[in-house]
Amino acid sequence: MLSQIEINHVFRILDANKNRAVEGLRAVEEFFRFVASNERITQKLKEFRHSLCAACRDHADSWLLQRDSNEDVGGKIQGVDEYSRSDFDAIIAANLSRAGESLRVLEEYSKTFESSLGAAIEKLRYQFYDLEKEIKQFVAVHKNLSGRFLYVLTSACESAVEFETRIKELCECSVGVIQLREKNISDGELLERAKIASGICKTFPTLFIVNDRPDIAVLSGADGVHVGQEELPIKDVRLMVPTSMLIGVSTHSIEQARAAVKNGVDYIGVGPTFPSKTKCFSEFKGTELLDQVAKEISIPAFAIGGINLGNIQKVVDAGINRVAVSNAIHAAESPSEAVAAFTRVLEGCSK
Repeated sequence: MLSQIEINHVFRILDANKNRAVEGLRAVEEFFRFVASNERITQKLKEFRHSLCAACRDHADSWLLQRDSNEDVGGKIQGVDEYSRSDFDAIIAANLSRAGESLRVLEEYSKTFESSLGAAIEKLRYQFYDLEKEIKQFVAVHKNLSGRFLYVLTSACESAVEFETRIKELCECSVGVIQLREKNISDGELLERAKIASGICKTFPTLFIVNDRPDIAVLSGADGVHVGQEELPIKDVRLMVPTSMLIGVSTHSIEQARAAVKNGVDYIGVGPTFPSKTKCFSEFKGTELLDQVAKEISIPAFAIGGINLGNIQKVVDAGINRVAVSNAIHAAESPSEAVAAFTRVLEGCSK
C-alpha cells in the first residue's frame, strides 16, 4: 500500500504521461489530417485520443494538482535528436514511440491505486498496437510509391530472352512499376520469368509486381502482388506474403475502392476507364469513377483500361495522376518515347 506522498508521486507521473500520450497522438493525427488527407486514419486517431481522455477523465484533475513543471528534472535533459526532425517520417516515428511508451507507463502506475483504470489502459494499449501497425504500413507504402506515376503491365513474351530484353528496356526508361500478368504459361515458366524481372528491377529504382499469384511473387522476390476481385481475399494474401510486400487490388466501383481501403491494401487499380485491347469488359466507367476515387480515396490509385497519350489528359483532369498501361507502351513505335511522354504529363500534373 502506497503512502499519500507516494500516491502524489504516482499522480504526477500519470499526469505527465497522459499529456505525453495525447500530444504524441495529436502530432501524428495532424499529419494524416493536413498532409496525407487520410480521413480514415485521422478519424481512428481522433477516436483513440478521445477514448484515452475519457478513460482518464475521472482522475485527470487530481493528477493535474500534483503537476510541478519547475521541479521536473526531465525537462532539463535533452536527447541527441530532440530538436531535429528530418522529415514527416521522423515526426511520425518519434510521436508514435512517445504515445506507446506513455500508454505503458499509464497502465503500470495506475495499477497502484485503481486496477480498473489499469485494465482500461491495457485495452487501449493493444488497440494502439494495431493502429501503429496501420500507420507505419501507410507511411512505408507511400514512401515506396512516391514519385511512381507510370505502371506498365507486361506479358511473359514468347521467350525468356525477349522478356528479359523488354524488362531491361522498361527499367532503363525509368518506369516506376512493372507488373507481370500472364495466364497462358506453366507455373515453372511463370516463376522463371518472374525471377528474371525481379532480378533486373532490383538493379533499378523500379518496383516489380506479380499479378494474381502471391506464391510466385514470394518465390521470385517481387516487390508486390496484385489481385482482382475474383482472386484470393486480401486478408489471406496478407498472410501469405512478407509484411514489406505491396498488395494491390483491381476496383471497378467506388464501393470496391472503399472496401479495398478498409481491407488494408496498399494501392488500387481503378477502371476500366476506356475500352482496352488487353482485357474485355462489358462496361467502361470513363472518368466518372476516377473523379469519385480522386475525391474520396487517399491510398495510391492507378487508372487503368485503354489509357493512351490521346486520352491521358482526361485522366489527369479527373484528378488521377497515376496510370497503368500496357498496349500504349508495347505497341508504340518507340516505347521509350511513349514512356517519356506519359511521364511528362503525369509528373507535370503532380506538381
